[in-house]
Amino acid sequence: MAPTRRNEGTRVKSGIADAVVHPAATQRVADFITLTKPRLNLLVLVTTLAGLYLASPAGVEPTLLANTLIGTALVAGGAAALNQVWERRTDALMRRTSARPLPGGRLGTSEGTWFGVLLSAVGLAQLAFAVNVTTAAVAGATLISYVIVYTPLKVRTSFATLVGAIPGALPPVIGWTAATNVITLPALVLFGIVFFWQMPHFLSLAWLFRDDYGRAGIPVLPVLEPDGRRTGQQTLIYTAGLWPVSLLPAVVGLGGVPYMLVATVLGLMFVWLALRFARERSMTTARALFLFSITYLPLLLGALVIDRLWI
Repeated sequence: MAPTRRNEGTRVKSGIADAVVHPAATQRVADFITLTKPRLNLLVLVTTLAGLYLASPAGVEPTLLANTLIGTALVAGGAAALNQVWERRTDALMRRTSARPLPGGRLGTSEGTWFGVLLSAVGLAQLAFAVNVTTAAVAGATLISYVIVYTPLKVRTSFATLVGAIPGALPPVIGWTAATNVITLPALVLFGIVFFWQMPHFLSLAWLFRDDYGRAGIPVLPVLEPDGRRTGQQTLIYTAGLWPVSLLPAVVGLGGVPYMLVATVLGLMFVWLALRFARERSMTTARALFLFSITYLPLLLGALVIDRLWI
């Protein structure tokens, strides 16, 4: 029997509806993924992986590797989502964050909250039952210090930058405890490297986006002191402090001479770029410092892992 005009019209309307619904569904999935800050949390997984392999030079079991990385990714993604729920109003005032799902109105506050809580809970449970309780405890401390302590502190004081460096430096400890179930001196050395690294990394970023931070009322140091003198000084101090800390793995038995040579070269380059920024405090010097900071940490940790495992 030939289709009637009514049936043909129904099919056309159904096709149009499908064409509208599918892109909308795809956009929602993309927005939930965006809430996890995948690019930022890739570095979390890199540092976690470094800690895991540095603690297990003989090799890591595939099951332990998968459970550690998946659990850490879930907790980190949940923390990022909850952070964006908390910061949705300030994000709406900043050009670089105003298009995020929550300030953009594509996701609701309750959706972001439950998504963040669910990811965090599942991730912590996976680490506790499939890895060990110590690792879950370190991940839990990372989550709490980032979401409950650092995030609300950001709009109150520039000291929040220092506080935020604590949860940012814990992922290699997560990797270390996943392999050993204890926090030992080498794990603290890895924590120290990532802690000191974050300060020039963030201060150069804050200088680049100081107008955005000022518009949102976030009192980062470049906003409080527009001439950037203290920003440059603190950047140089922390970068200079990072250099000797980056050599400590050789002292605690994690690295040897090849690693020390790489760490020395990278450290000299970092200090030189920080010195340039401290003197000039321009967009050019800040951008050069920030871009180098992004490559510095993977190169340093990569050299340390290669030295420990294969040299």
